[in-house]
Amino acid sequence: MLIATLMNEPPATDVLDWSWINELIRRARQEDVGPESIDVTTASAVPASATCHADMRARERGLLSGAVLLRRIIEVYDPSITLSLNVQDGSPVEAGQTIATFDGPLASVLAMERVALNFLSYLSGIATTTQQFVTTVAGTKAKIYDTRKTLPGWRDLAKYAVRCGGGFNHRMGLHDAVLIKDNHIAHVPIAQLKELIARTIAKARQLPTVAPAFVEVEVDSLEQFEQLLDLGIDVILLDNMTVPHMREAVVRRDADAPAIQLEASSGVDLDSVRAIAETGVDRIAIGALTLSVTAPDIGLDIEPVS
Repeated sequence: MLIATLMNEPPATDVLDWSWINELIRRARQEDVGPESIDVTTASAVPASATCHADMRARERGLLSGAVLLRRIIEVYDPSITLSLNVQDGSPVEAGQTIATFDGPLASVLAMERVALNFLSYLSGIATTTQQFVTTVAGTKAKIYDTRKTLPGWRDLAKYAVRCGGGFNHRMGLHDAVLIKDNHIAHVPIAQLKELIARTIAKARQLPTVAPAFVEVEVDSLEQFEQLLDLGIDVILLDNMTVPHMREAVVRRDADAPAIQLEASSGVDLDSVRAIAETGVDRIAIGALTLSVTAPDIGLDIEPVS
């Protein structure tokens, strides 16, 4: 597992929708404790007056994401729990390393244990996977981007975790950027493609409600690609192209439209990403960053105090 030894700068959290995230935490608690808000095991086995000290520890190497949520989780479960945070998001952690400590009512810590670990494990898995890709393409111009392949309701946090891993965020959703995909233009003959794309771009940039952050068009052949170079497109997505075809697209872009960014996508993994980056593309979009997550093992070790 490739984990950089240098700590990433933790990404800004001011772009997170905290009202949404707070509600997500409340819903996570609700599905655990049910409509009566009770942990039946703890209520039966643990004295109400018992307190504890708990260490949240990494069980294996990884890159941390989600620590920024711990205070929010405590506020939902029991504000009397005190938190000491030892590692910030974007930092590598080693097996056995203490991420955070909690002191407070044992029943409350037991209730929040699994939800807190779920958040940190899932988000740290995204950050860890992202940094593996970032490390693999180091020294090329290519940047690693995420996609919309996220769990419903988790997109803000998943994209935050990508930034923790040194990656970059693609569009947040359908609302903030134009991405004309193959299914949008599957019915269009190649001879009519250029006219349709030009008309679509003009209309998108005149929308009264929102100015798209960028305009991107997906192509799967060099024939389609050549139709788009003089239309003022921001990004062209090279979907499922071979490495030689990507390299040829870069040569043609550099000669005729150097302002356009080229993005590679589909079927990218750690074995193929370096060769793709070395073609000269600017961006590589990888759905697996958020869709196929292997969560590093994080646990909570509890010591009763009284």
